[in-house]
Amino acid sequence: MSEERVGFFTDTSVCIGCKACEVACKEWNALPEDGLSLSGMSYDNTQALGASTWRHVAFIEQPAPAPAPAPAPTPAPTADGRTQLPLIDGESGGAAPGSEMRWLMSSDVCKHCTHAACLDVCPTGALFRTEFGTVVVQDDICNGCGYCVPACPYGVIEQRPTDGRVFKCTMCYDRLGAGQEPACAKACPTESIQFGPLDELRERAALRVDDLHDAGVAGARLYGHDPEDGVGGDGAFFLLLDRPEVYGLPPDPVVTTRDLPAMWKHAGGAALALLAGVAVSFAAAGRGRR
Repeated sequence: MSEERVGFFTDTSVCIGCKACEVACKEWNALPEDGLSLSGMSYDNTQALGASTWRHVAFIEQPAPAPAPAPAPTPAPTADGRTQLPLIDGESGGAAPGSEMRWLMSSDVCKHCTHAACLDVCPTGALFRTEFGTVVVQDDICNGCGYCVPACPYGVIEQRPTDGRVFKCTMCYDRLGAGQEPACAKACPTESIQFGPLDELRERAALRVDDLHDAGVAGARLYGHDPEDGVGGDGAFFLLLDRPEVYGLPPDPVVTTRDLPAMWKHAGGAALALLAGVAVSFAAAGRGRR
């Protein structure tokens, strides 16, 4: 890479679900619209990332966490000297009956993995790593083989039904080359989507989690920020308010091609052994004809 690696930090705690990022992404990249039919998933008409949806705002509805229970009073003895046990009202944990609902909103995007399996399996070189550390598909080189679709541990890549070619977020590669930030980050009114040098974003995100914990938001956590995780860290990482599975994200993503070097090594050893066996057979047959 000739440039400093850049990426996205998406702070879901300030996402308001306005979908400005989705609209800006579609407008800048001239992506087809997703239709206006109801999906049955709250206000989420796009439902998931795909070949024509490079930014997807997820709406997760769930009961608001119940407040921590007050300490139980010390049981007082009754008039006859027995201990009166407290009554149990419902089960512990979860949301209290009649509690309010909450929306968890998150703008999802391609993760631009450090160890990108889609790059490993592409036979044409249509996928490449840019000078900014992002992963981009060259649609004029893609032959529609689809190998990258199952290789992605996040299920981001999809083939267009019209011609089979794959498309995904480019982190607005054309805008980066012109010194501009991606369209989605530019359009975000709450700065939920932040763009910049990846190292700076990771430092900023860690401070944000500390602030939320100090404010009593115990569920705040980072996802995809760790360079030691199964994909070497993501170029697009998130601050979540609940477990990754709640947002439809794999809890422990692993680059799907991690075993390829060992597989090629074993295959090479097997091929050498087979060639050696064939050579020995020919040598033995030659001696038998003398």
